Amino acid sequence: MANMQSAQKTADARTQVQVNSFIRSVYNWMGIGLGLTGLVALYVGNSQSMVELIFGNSLLFFGLIAAELGMVFYLSARVQKIQASTATALFVIYAALNGVTLSFIFIAYTPASITSTFFVCAATFVACSIFGFVTKRDLTSVGSFMFMGLIGIIIASVINLFIQSSALTTIISYVGVLVFVGLTAYDTQKLKHMAATQPDGLAAGVVRKGAIMGALSLYLDFINLFLMLLYIMGGRE
Repeated sequence: MANMQSAQKTADARTQVQVNSFIRSVYNWMGIGLGLTGLVALYVGNSQSMVELIFGNSLLFFGLIAAELGMVFYLSARVQKIQASTATALFVIYAALNGVTLSFIFIAYTPASITSTFFVCAATFVACSIFGFVTKRDLTSVGSFMFMGLIGIIIASVINLFIQSSALTTIISYVGVLVFVGLTAYDTQKLKHMAATQPDGLAAGVVRKGAIMGALSLYLDFINLFLMLLYIMGGRE
């Protein structure tokens, strides 16, 4: 009995090390993505020529948006078949392109409000992520509900492109905050479970691809939460 308990403790300790290592890798890559996005957005937003090039040409702007969506869909669909280096490169390129298209925030909002909103977003994200990591409650149903909410946000946003309603934009932003708060907790728990159930001896490339996809999901949660909060809290230029 004592030997069985000792073996179980050893196995649990090994699993915890595996989980911590994987989650740390996920957050490292997420941080790299966010940092790159921020630097690119800051550079483009403060370059008059770049702003005129990107936002003065709707075809180029929407082409960049389409390229970003294509990368996300391609990564999600093909991650098991591509090399880890390819997945990493696509994630980095996506983060950089996202910085280009998000540079509008430095034109539309004051630097002080961007900074304060970022810290509010970061604190909220960390709190939700910690909750998702430590809670014993299964958040699968929460994740499913939030995903339905995300679909609703996408549909409402497409409709609002045509009707240009500020009231609807405000509603979308408040609902979006709730949705991405829930998705952050859910995605963190999902990544924890994925790390805990990984078989021993996985190739480093396979683990890297899992970390990149985890980083992408949390990166998207953070960026969208930030944009929703910025609309609510941000001071306009």
